[in-house]
Amino acid sequence: MPDILLDSWQALSPLAQDSLVLAALLSPALLAGLVVTFGYRPFALVRSLLWRYRWTNLVFVALIAVSVGLGVGLTAQERGLRQGTARAAEKFDLIVSAPGSEITMLFAAVYLQPSDVQLLDGAEYEKISSNENVSLAAPIAYGDSFEGSPVVGTTPEFVAHLSGPLAQGHMFARSGEAVAGSAVDLALNAAFTPAHGVGADAEHEAHSGAQTVIVGRMAATGSPWDKAILVPVEAVWEVHGLANGHAPEHKDQIGPPFDPAYFPGTPAVMVHADALWANYALKSEFTTDKTMAFFPGAVLSRLHALMGDVRQIMSLMAVVTQVLVTAGVLTGLVVLTRLFSRRLALLRALGAPRRFVFAVVWCYAATLIAGGAVLGLGAGFAATGIISREISRRTDILVRAGLAWPEFHLIAGFVSLTLLLALAPAYLALNRPVIPDLRS
Repeated sequence: MPDILLDSWQALSPLAQDSLVLAALLSPALLAGLVVTFGYRPFALVRSLLWRYRWTNLVFVALIAVSVGLGVGLTAQERGLRQGTARAAEKFDLIVSAPGSEITMLFAAVYLQPSDVQLLDGAEYEKISSNENVSLAAPIAYGDSFEGSPVVGTTPEFVAHLSGPLAQGHMFARSGEAVAGSAVDLALNAAFTPAHGVGADAEHEAHSGAQTVIVGRMAATGSPWDKAILVPVEAVWEVHGLANGHAPEHKDQIGPPFDPAYFPGTPAVMVHADALWANYALKSEFTTDKTMAFFPGAVLSRLHALMGDVRQIMSLMAVVTQVLVTAGVLTGLVVLTRLFSRRLALLRALGAPRRFVFAVVWCYAATLIAGGAVLGLGAGFAATGIISREISRRTDILVRAGLAWPEFHLIAGFVSLTLLLALAPAYLALNRPVIPDLRS
């Protein structure tokens, strides 16, 4: 029987599975509501209590909404960040570099977080670019910047691979020309001089004679490359006093083929093969004692596994927050019942059944909790957008986080748990002495 149920469950679509989980999480609250209100209609009195103490009620609803909104907003960010980092790396099929840390090279070559690493020489680059299965072998040379934007040396073919058709202008065709990322605050035909280094340690006068003009702009990629300025790799080598990768008789050439004898070296090479199987063969071939080849996606999957642990921690923090809010709400409900204890005592003195009074108090609490959860859903959408924009601004990775089924399940579980615990304040309200409450 368990196998049959498991097979039936797995045969359902993801939408059906998520919907059933949501219904299962909400079912305790719905069942409790049916049992508590069976045979009675307490809703008129509940509306009266809600209106009589509307400002106090709004405070409680707002507290629940803020708690729910922040909780689901934070848990949604991990999924959005994971999708954003994967989207930023999808154009990088295979990275080849000198042996070292794959994670360091991933951050340097894909996410433009420069690090001091060994360079691949001309002979190694020649082996890569001349391989029959390689359709694109683009050197990626970093280390310079301009007003916070990394200046990266590469080839026109890589720019076309990364961006597709340019959004504005044309491709660089000589040293002194550059293509700006979509988020770079430089207009077409604007001139700038790159600084040597990145950040506070950048030497702004080191390349004083290397004025560069923006001749094109890439389409948005949703990655840190949107804030990069791409120049011919020859220009990077020349500005540092090195050979430009070509023999003297081809000194004005831009892009491959490069002459191994005049190739100064590059931190990384982005390799693309037209056939999917070829990438695995190339990874095996270029994993040697002199070169390191890795799939950015595979390294990301390991990082995402770590982020999965972070997600569990964030989810646990969200649950703990909800538990604390639940405790606060229940305590507050006990206090609120004292505000209208005289009215409840009057109901009991007039002969109202105890279960009717119980239903009034519980429905009142359920309305506050459900109202806070619904408003919290809206607050969650707003919080998710605000947090996503801030993460995108700080990381230069386009994060498009949104509420999904896990967040809806979290809210449903919170509502059911809190409504079940709200039975306690309703029970305590029945145990208050009638005569003292009538005299209060």
